[in-house]
Amino acid sequence: MLTDGDAGGFDPAVPRAEIPRIRQAEQRAAAAVLGVHDVRFLGLREGELAPSTALRRELARIIRQVRPGRVLTWSPEWNWSRFRTSHPNHRAAGEAALAAVYPDAGNPFAHPALLAEEGLQPWQVPEVWLLNSREPNHYVDITDVFDRKVAAVRAHVSQTAHRQRLAQALRERLASNTAAAHLPTGRLAEAFQVVPNR
Repeated sequence: MLTDGDAGGFDPAVPRAEIPRIRQAEQRAAAAVLGVHDVRFLGLREGELAPSTALRRELARIIRQVRPGRVLTWSPEWNWSRFRTSHPNHRAAGEAALAAVYPDAGNPFAHPALLAEEGLQPWQVPEVWLLNSREPNHYVDITDVFDRKVAAVRAHVSQTAHRQRLAQALRERLASNTAAAHLPTGRLAEAFQVVPNR
């Protein structure tokens, strides 16, 4: 998690200084619903995220530590059909993550201290999956795990407590993906742009 979430939430009674702690607890709870146990927080200020060299170095460090087979991140492009999901933080995170994947994580001469001082060998991530892309090329049927998705999103109480129709809204958002994936009525799909890194 790149930002501390200090600009999030909808309850004016909650002190802004408490939001980062609340949002971290919510993220851990959401991750636990999905079986994820390694959640890292960089604590950058929300609304100020930029694909800086320092951020790219930190992401390259994590990639070299974890050595993932896939990185899933936001598309750095505006998606005009889903305007509100093209938050500036999301796009900046996507741009920084893509640069960290290529060239930074796989290049021994990028951020040389990662190798020389920390012993982190370069790592070539085989593929990137972009969320919110204008050009999806891969669909995943999530019907059987949709309830877990809803529970994970619901774990972000400070952002979803007011959304009584959350599950229905998620179903509606997924409808165009399901149609594009040529799945039968009643099925649900997530859409990604899969980008090979070779």
